Amino acid sequence: MKKTSFLIPVSIIMLTLALFSAGCQKKVSNDNSFSFVFMTDIHLQPELNAVQGFRQALDTVVTMNPDFIITGGDLIMDALGVSHDRADSLYKLYHEVTNDYDIPIYNTMGNHEIYGMYIKEEGIENNPDYGEKMFENRIGKSYQSFTHKGWKFMILNSIEEKTNKRYTGLIDDAQIEWIKKELSNTDKNTPIVISTHIPLITAFKHRSHGSTVPIDSSGVVYNSKEVLDLFNDYNLKLVLQGHLHIIEDILINGTHFITGGAVSSSWWEGKYYGFEEGFLKIDMKNNDFSYEYIDYGWKVVNDK
Repeated sequence: MKKTSFLIPVSIIMLTLALFSAGCQKKVSNDNSFSFVFMTDIHLQPELNAVQGFRQALDTVVTMNPDFIITGGDLIMDALGVSHDRADSLYKLYHEVTNDYDIPIYNTMGNHEIYGMYIKEEGIENNPDYGEKMFENRIGKSYQSFTHKGWKFMILNSIEEKTNKRYTGLIDDAQIEWIKKELSNTDKNTPIVISTHIPLITAFKHRSHGSTVPIDSSGVVYNSKEVLDLFNDYNLKLVLQGHLHIIEDILINGTHFITGGAVSSSWWEGKYYGFEEGFLKIDMKNNDFSYEYIDYGWKVVNDK
């Protein structure tokens, strides 16, 4: 029998190897695992060595190499009842510190970012920085969304001013319509993360004060059911919450409601209900996540 042989040109071999190599690289690059950090209740101020503490927290974050940071509100100590100069200086201090770090930061607005609500001064409402405008003028939009490696992130504004110059936990009508629009353009299988300063769901007061004690609307979003019902047919995996300075993880219908402690713990004066200063490191992979609370080693220094 006559033997037949085939000579494959070297160029074809090289092309095949190149395509195989490209395919392997593509497989690696399609890995959608990543990590991010949730830092809430920073309460930055020049007193109590808070700047040193915040920098120590950020230095710890850098060693973990996350893709980005989400803050959970109360970035500054207080703008509610202080002078405009004081409030403005705190915002400038926040920018001064965070601008030293080359990592994307998505900011959630807390009640302490709202200027002038507690000030009983005639005409203060006419100040261009009054209320939420101070945050919007210096930080950006009070609610927004972004996507990252197959996950959708929605940052909400959960603060509303009452007529008696107090705040309440509320997702207002404008945001409700915005959420509906966002979801209408979102695949129902896409995993979703929400960030809100005031919790949508919490058991903290029931644990600390008694199971039948009512929760005031300054401590929880009072229209949370209306908000969460919008996500009934969607893949809401995680709600990140602040405001309470404690750590809790409540799992309901496949959604984790995690209150993320506080970078400042008890406003830079030590533990709060036994919880140390810290933040959450969250690792994402495929359609799931894991997390840990990082005590970044801050020690209270009394500078009084």
